[in-house]
Amino acid sequence: MNVPLNVKNRLQQKRKKDHDRTLKIGKSNNIKLLSFPYIIWMAGFIIIPLFMILYYGLTNKNKHITLENITLISNPINQKALLLALELALISTVICLLLAYPLALILRKSHKRNNSFIVLIMILPMWMNFLLRTIAWQNILEKTGVLNNILSLLNLPTLNIINTPTAIVLGMVYNFLPFMVLPIYNVLVKIDKDVINAARDLGANGWQTFAKIILPLSIPGVISGITMVFVPALTTFVISTILGGSKIVLIGNVIEQQFRLGNWHTGSGLSLVLMVFILLSMAILSKYDKESEGSHIW
Repeated sequence: MNVPLNVKNRLQQKRKKDHDRTLKIGKSNNIKLLSFPYIIWMAGFIIIPLFMILYYGLTNKNKHITLENITLISNPINQKALLLALELALISTVICLLLAYPLALILRKSHKRNNSFIVLIMILPMWMNFLLRTIAWQNILEKTGVLNNILSLLNLPTLNIINTPTAIVLGMVYNFLPFMVLPIYNVLVKIDKDVINAARDLGANGWQTFAKIILPLSIPGVISGITMVFVPALTTFVISTILGGSKIVLIGNVIEQQFRLGNWHTGSGLSLVLMVFILLSMAILSKYDKESEGSHIW
């Protein structure tokens, strides 16, 4: 029995569609299997701890729901620690941005071999333990440290930086500067040179090219860098403990002390307040970065 040609074509198309659908289902199942370990990791180390913080922050020792733990932020000591943490985190972020952007521009314009070497120099200290890097700065800045010894040899007045906000800012800038440089550099290096050359051909000078072309195109990297510096700077307690001593207390130190004392409810309540500030900062930054992934969720 002869089958009409159009019927054969339809059967072939149907078989091809079924085959493609089977392949898609297979790929989808493989992707789900590959993502399963990450889902377990995310649940164990992100979702469950967040729910624990939420539970302890909104309950008291009698397991009754209360907002008392959150309202403790109105305590003058906690309020001062929060405002100081916001101030130092903002200062550190601005300094990192002012240092990182020119460096990222230099890396973009330099030879590829030089880029790799400079980036390696920047990343190399990050391979060392965060605590050891901060202790190294303590040895540099203390009264009998490396910096003051060098100044004494040069017959210059010594500096009293340790246990001051300046020392904390220096520690933040040193530890978090690579997190500002790398996102900006990754965006700058992807800017098409033809776009910049076209602006030059149309009569734009160096400043106009930077203001109209380079800066707007690098905003996603700037926003990512600001977020990656501001958030850890706001929540840090190691840097302020080592470089600030007991004289300077940030909100991270207050929360850490509460958990050390076993006051999980108080520590969790203050953590929720800090989390609100972090989410607000990320929401504000995302408004200026419409093209970045995930910005539409706000």
